[in-house]
Amino acid sequence: MSSIPISGLPGNGLRIALVGPLPPSSGGMANQTVQLAKLLRNEGIEVELVQVNRPYHPWVVSLKGLRAVFRLVPYLRHLSHACGKADLVHIMANSGWSWHLFAAPAIWIAHLRGTPVIVNYRGGEASSFFAKAFAWVKPSLDRVNMIIVPSGFLEAIFKKRGFIPEIVPNIIDFSRFFAAPAAADDKWTESPHLLVARNLEKIYDNATALQAFKLVRDAVPLARLTIAGSGPELAALQALTRTLQLEDAVTFTGRVNNQDMPQLYRNADIMLNPTLADNMPISILEALASGIPVVSTDVGGIPYLVQHEQTALLVAVGNPHAMADAVLSLLQHPDKAARLRQAGVELVSNYTWPHVRKRLLSVYAEVLAHKGCSLSHPPEGEPH
Repeated sequence: MSSIPISGLPGNGLRIALVGPLPPSSGGMANQTVQLAKLLRNEGIEVELVQVNRPYHPWVVSLKGLRAVFRLVPYLRHLSHACGKADLVHIMANSGWSWHLFAAPAIWIAHLRGTPVIVNYRGGEASSFFAKAFAWVKPSLDRVNMIIVPSGFLEAIFKKRGFIPEIVPNIIDFSRFFAAPAAADDKWTESPHLLVARNLEKIYDNATALQAFKLVRDAVPLARLTIAGSGPELAALQALTRTLQLEDAVTFTGRVNNQDMPQLYRNADIMLNPTLADNMPISILEALASGIPVVSTDVGGIPYLVQHEQTALLVAVGNPHAMADAVLSLLQHPDKAARLRQAGVELVSNYTWPHVRKRLLSVYAEVLAHKGCSLSHPPEGEPH
């Protein structure tokens, strides 16, 4: 393993406790946690993974009110042990109960043990979460040495609350996600394959994608749609598929293993992202890296990630007609689709490890050099 040529960082002696979810949990944060651990180890850093979503024993699954306790106790035990050994604690954090049950305890335990803490905040619902719970969140953030976020969208939200984060983008592995040869124009225009790669939850609004696909199918009878993901909305979405008479054109894959995602993108022609709220969806980055044009809603951090008509097509939330029109514009203008493909691949090159590495390791060096510094500043609009 190589040492780390970043000023202020030791070489192979640095020890990091990386706190976050791990697969088989679906979702970008679990995959980013695993990927980051691997990349840091390749840099000669010793990484101890502290898993926040450890599997339950089978007999615990039925105890709905107590499941969190059975997960929390071994988590806290492992966390305390890891914080005692680490030079630095890096926490992959999200909104809601995930913050209260896992991120906040990690911050306080590390703080009490005198170990510097970095919070890598990734919640697309940060604004609404902070509006409801910031009085509970702020005391924990005051004990953090550095906040890093993957987008300007989250940076702006934290600044409004008086904290100045650093932007460290998500990481895309170009050895796994790469563009397949473009389909022939006749295949592209006559039998396109659309993909939705979001979990089946209300926040991702897969129903709008289905309604948009119905409009596309009416115009292009050989079009197909794959919905890759699992979740509580499956039965409702299958019922909507039957109502729209799309059973022969729509495939629900269920949960897709991370290693199978690259081929899923390469088999598609257009990706739909109908989400109601989001920060920086990994699925958009993966699609762009795979050479797939993206049609997405324009919510949250997505306009910070892609620009309308330049690297993706953006539409309003909950508008199947606008989403269908965007898809049809790509099918009717293959040159436009080709331009978006090329621009998307160029954009995502900024999210590869060589680009992200320097930013992240510089953050580590700064935190280790300035233990105990406060991050808090007066919120925007208030006097200093």
